[in-house]
Amino acid sequence: MHRLNAWLRRHPMVVDSAWALLVLALGLLAAVESTGPPDGPAMPSWKHYTGVAIAIVLPALMVVRRRWPDATTAAAVALGLGQVAGGIEPNASSIAYLVFGYTGAAFGRPWTSRLAIAASVAAGPLTLWRLTPATERGDTTKAVFLAALMTTPFVLCWAWGRLTRVRRAYLVELEDRAARLERERDAQSKVAVAAERARIARELHDVVAHNVSVMIVQADGAAYVLDSSPQQAKEALGTIASTGRQALAEMRRLLGVLRTAGTAEEYVPQPGVEELPDLLDQVRTAGLPVEFSATGEIRELPRGLELTVYRIVQEALTNVRKHGGPDAHAKVAVDFRDGDLEVLVEDDGRGSTREQVDGGADGLGHGLIGMRERVGMVSGSLDVGPRPGGGFRIRAVLPLRVSK
Repeated sequence: MHRLNAWLRRHPMVVDSAWALLVLALGLLAAVESTGPPDGPAMPSWKHYTGVAIAIVLPALMVVRRRWPDATTAAAVALGLGQVAGGIEPNASSIAYLVFGYTGAAFGRPWTSRLAIAASVAAGPLTLWRLTPATERGDTTKAVFLAALMTTPFVLCWAWGRLTRVRRAYLVELEDRAARLERERDAQSKVAVAAERARIARELHDVVAHNVSVMIVQADGAAYVLDSSPQQAKEALGTIASTGRQALAEMRRLLGVLRTAGTAEEYVPQPGVEELPDLLDQVRTAGLPVEFSATGEIRELPRGLELTVYRIVQEALTNVRKHGGPDAHAKVAVDFRDGDLEVLVEDDGRGSTREQVDGGADGLGHGLIGMRERVGMVSGSLDVGPRPGGGFRIRAVLPLRVSK
């Protein structure tokens, strides 16, 4: 039954044709049997044949009323006016006029709906005035009652059509809104995926660039002192191993977000400000002297802000090792102020400042670009450039959200 109803909704002309056949049968039967009043003169032949023609045309219009609602409604109104003007009494086929009052309101254009309501209001009075003998029209109260009684079905069918139009428009609006929300959801999902991929790319760059650069420096040093100082070479190899394990652990943690959500709790938290001493010790072990200072009232920061501070310092020190030259020194200063946090990383190296600004000799610039993106995500500001007197400076100011 459900499939049948769905099929009929997809093929409304079948339903209209079935009703049209019923109206046609009733109309022809009434037109053939009614040739005039039983006690009066016979109906003129032209009226009889006109009634038969109307009984045929009205069901034919019903079949195509949904495809051409404006034309069929206008044709039905014209037939009705012609029937009233010719004095042809309505029969069973006249029920089709109710259908066209509904059709004009439900499916037609605005002018068709107005035509349908005008014809519906005028149907009763015109029919009563044209077909009722003059001797019976003297009782005004009775005439008004009969006119209203004849008009009511037409007006109700028109109102039903208007309600159908409003309900259909409401359903269309709901479907359009659902489709729009689905498109917006898909777009937001794509944006979220792109942002997550960019975040993972930044994290991987920071991890790989920092740890691999430490490993390269230690490997070069170990190769240099392998013959003259085996113990120092052994320590350098130990640093390489520990740095590699740390890099592997961080990469596993980062790539863990690509797995199922159920395994997310198995990975350690993101590094923050409390891990800065370990980072600086690792950098000093790699051969870069670093001074560290923290001023102001040190307090707990949001995890996102702590990760931003950690990655800025990590990327800045990686750049110093890559571009600062053999005798470079670095200085890291973190200043907790009332409304913001300043992170300052300076060096006195003699490397190519152009390479540092561009992000490296490879021209890709992922380090500083990622740094700018991180600072921008927390609505901060980043100042990058050569330092007066030589060297390079990176200064980031990050707004603080103090929780109360």
